[in-house]
Amino acid sequence: MTEVASPNKNQKRESEMKRRRILSALIGAIAVSSVAQADETARFGPLKADELNPAQKAWAEMIAAPPRNAKFTNPPYRAYIRNPELATRLSALSEYLRWNTSLPPRLSEFAIIITARQWTAQYEWFAHYPLAIKAGLDPKVAADVAAGNRPSGMRADEAAVYDLATELYRDKKVSDATFGAALKLFGERGVMDVIGIIGYYDLVSMTLITMQASAPNDSVAPLPVLSK
Repeated sequence: MTEVASPNKNQKRESEMKRRRILSALIGAIAVSSVAQADETARFGPLKADELNPAQKAWAEMIAAPPRNAKFTNPPYRAYIRNPELATRLSALSEYLRWNTSLPPRLSEFAIIITARQWTAQYEWFAHYPLAIKAGLDPKVAADVAAGNRPSGMRADEAAVYDLATELYRDKKVSDATFGAALKLFGERGVMDVIGIIGYYDLVSMTLITMQASAPNDSVAPLPVLSK
């Protein structure tokens, strides 16, 4: 026989469901309040659309279009938008460096995560680590970069990018051997593309660090802090 719930059981069930709904709503309200408070106290906190001047609005609309598909409320754009003249020029530079260099995405993204590691720029690493892996970079190579080690098992072109960037950061000069290897693989234009990528993402990293941008979630393992 099918058991028929008694009125008391139904009342208890409804009461429990109501209690859970109220608790869920309270938790949601607290979370929204915390985010709002964080935004209000954040450096370069996000602006609202109706707060933008014409130049800012025009730039926000431009970066919302493909292939960037960016929101002006996200890092580093919410810092850039404070200076739309500079932002417009930075966007033009990044458009070339992200999608139009002579390098394949695997190498471009590799150069970007090397830069993120140099600065321990967590948001930059969070954003570009998945892109590097999607572009074909071996996760083991990325893991070595994260650990601050010269990756083993790099392809020849990856080693050329890594050595060029690392010598610039570490030694403040580039050896003949490293320059020659990069020149042979990439040509003069390609060497400048590598320099352009790490130089631009130095600026991105400094912006993210200044605005104290952290990874929005833990879907990508954060960069460990390396001892000096």
